[in-house]
Order: sequence, then C-alpha cells, then structure tokens
Amino acid sequence: MSDHIKHECGLALIRLLKPLEYYQEKYGSSLYGLHKMQLLLQKQRNRGQDGAGLVTIKMDMEPGNRYISRKRSNSPQYLKDLFDGVFAHFNDLAPEQMNDPAWLKQNKPYTGELLLGHLRYGTHGPNTIETVHPFLRQNNWITRNLVLAGNFNLTNVDELFNELIGFGQYPKEKSDTVTVLEKIGHFLDDEVQRLFSWFKPEGYSNEQINQLIIEHLDVHRLLQRSTRKFDGGYVGGWTNRAW
Repeated sequence: MSDHIKHECGLALIRLLKPLEYYQEKYGSSLYGLHKMQLLLQKQRNRGQDGAGLVTIKMDMEPGNRYISRKRSNSPQYLKDLFDGVFAHFNDLAPEQMNDPAWLKQNKPYTGELLLGHLRYGTHGPNTIETVHPFLRQNNWITRNLVLAGNFNLTNVDELFNELIGFGQYPKEKSDTVTVLEKIGHFLDDEVQRLFSWFKPEGYSNEQINQLIIEHLDVHRLLQRSTRKFDGGYVGGWTNRAW
C-alpha cells in the first residue's frame, strides 16, 4: 500500500443476530442497533465531513410491508440531522408501543436487524444529497435488491462504464459508485436468474424458489465475477436480503 490512510469515507455495518425482543429484554430498547450505529458513526466522524447516510433492512417481513429504509443528510450538522430524522419516527409513541418490538418492526421504519452506515468524504463530484451513500438498487424481487456504501477510487471507470453499456444497461451517470453498484447488480441479477432456472424444473413454486435463492446465493462467486475487472482502490459494504 503506497499511500497512508487519511480522512476518507467511513463505513459501519451491524447485523443483529437475535430478534428485537432480545435487545428489548436485555438492554431495555428495541432500538439497540440504531443507538450502536449512531455511536459508531460519531466515533469515526473525522472520516467524512460532507454527509452521512443510513440504511436498515428488516428480515423475514411478509410481502406488502416495507423492509428497506434509508435516510441521508448533507447538512452542516449531518450526523445530528440524520439521526434526528430517524428517531423522529419514535418521538410520539406511547411507552407500551416503544416497549413492543413486534409492533415497532411491523409499523415503524429503521427497526431492521441489518444496518449499514456511511460517512462521506467527497473527493470527486458535487457535495449534493445525491452523492451521499448508501445507494439503492431496488427491485420487486426481494433477492435482487442491493444496497451499497463504499470508498472508491477506480482508475478504469470508462472501461467499466462501457462494459455496462455492452451488457445492455443504460447507466444514469458515470461515477465510481454508480458503476460499482450496477456492476454488482448485473451479476446479482445473473446469479438470481441462474438459480431460478435451476430450481424451476424441479416443480417448486415461484414463492418457494425465492426462499431457495436466499439459501443458495453464492456471495463469494458473485463478488468474484463483479470485481474481476476493477482497477484502483476500493472498500465497501454491500448487502441484499439474501446476505
């Protein structure tokens, strides 16, 4: 590594391995994950002075319920603004509602078991809300959703951008983050379709195949294929429902 690590974008990832009821009982709060994420981002705030963002994903939600929530801020007090906006959803709740993890998960955003946070230290492009991570690639198929936050300095964006066009895509902009997002997204789509085609002849229903895809998605293979042509420096956190 030729360059010293300086004040570059910060990342934080939390995966709660137990149900929210566990954290309510042990720590007295179903929002344990949010408070930990706030602390993690606050402790590394020197890693990014241009904005902050947060995504939460709820596990095992029934169809018809929102399971991905995102909040971003590029205000001068970005961390305060970010978490003021998140916790505002809980300010007017009665004590019995705040102490009911099942109700909170069903009715309120940002009560997921998977949390991804980012602090932006802008080196390229404008400092607008659109450049603040995490980025979303949404799809009505639960296994095709993708959330990405990272610190990228790719030297061959033009090559990767042209490859996306060769795939038949129509990228909305030429940037490290969008290129990385869509490159991983392309191979995620490809992997999901491969598994769907594998299980469909076995007589499974489409709903059953969804669960089988979640169980059999090969993340290692997916990332190997996605990043094979990446050139430059990059570190990131990404997640989808199957991870």
